[in-house]
Amino acid sequence: MHILVATDAWLPQVNGVVRSLQNTAREAATLGARIDFLTPADFRTVPMPTYPEIRLALATPGRVRRRMDEIGADYVHIATEGPIGIMARRACLSRGQSFTTSYHTRFPEYLAARAPVPEVLSYAWLRRFHNAGAGIMVSTPTLEAELRGRGFRNIMRWSRGVDAELFHPRPESEMDAFVAALPRPIFLSVGRVAVEKNISAFLDLDLPGSKVVVGEGPARAELQARHPDVHFLGLREGKALARIYAAADVFVFPSLTDTFGIVLLEALASGLPVAAFPVTGPKDVIGEADLSVGVLSDDLRQAALGALDIDRASARAYALRFSWRACTEQFLHNIEAAHARAVPSVAAG
Repeated sequence: MHILVATDAWLPQVNGVVRSLQNTAREAATLGARIDFLTPADFRTVPMPTYPEIRLALATPGRVRRRMDEIGADYVHIATEGPIGIMARRACLSRGQSFTTSYHTRFPEYLAARAPVPEVLSYAWLRRFHNAGAGIMVSTPTLEAELRGRGFRNIMRWSRGVDAELFHPRPESEMDAFVAALPRPIFLSVGRVAVEKNISAFLDLDLPGSKVVVGEGPARAELQARHPDVHFLGLREGKALARIYAAADVFVFPSLTDTFGIVLLEALASGLPVAAFPVTGPKDVIGEADLSVGVLSDDLRQAALGALDIDRASARAYALRFSWRACTEQFLHNIEAAHARAVPSVAAG
């Protein structure tokens, strides 16, 4: 299999979409499949308004079509609904070529948090965007049910994985020295520091010990000034991030809008119990294992304090159920199944 993935989310962005695509491509190679990418790196870019860390590609239909021809893939998967995704979709439709998409981000909710755009209008546009393809990949059953209720069709499940060799419990000598030395208990949050991540719900909690935030984003300066008692460590990746997870006591995930939350699996694999709201993402990742690996509650403070009593070994054992290989096998199967379903209708048209 040779697959082209068109995505507006790409390096140097650090988020779950980018990590998912990178890990899927790596595992696909071991399964005899090849994934090439059409990304902002192929074009000139401009900073996204209100969010300069994200670069938007100045893509044109002609340039996107030429790049797709150069890559010459058998299948096209559109990962995002930005300029590149829009142009790739247009190219496929003009050629009568089937394609799949994935729903990674709650774009309507994120947009409504920054601008007065009714969610119903955003969902109408997204429904039209995705329903033109042969299949929409989503990460959780809760999100699948929600999108079906909004009129999205041909939904397919595509879960996520974790690198359990990188993220694992560590002896104190291998923990992040700064974090490990903080007054305990240590409550950690990892992710984009932005309004749509609801991070204030964590920062405003009255908790004992220390709070640590890892990540960058447009809200960091304001939140850091407002919460001088919180330790903002900025962006950390790889082993540096793994050492921080291992040094903390509880992972607090305040987001109400994430569609999955790969950081949840990274924390669990590190032996870190989770505290979160009972919403899409935490509810699906932890599911019925709730009490053995984390606490989901509308009272985030109660969840954070309750998670302190959870056995770290249980969290680690649960995370081992998720692998990037299984995730990639699911992705490849979805591509083939969607294409097989679409070919007769394309031929008939």
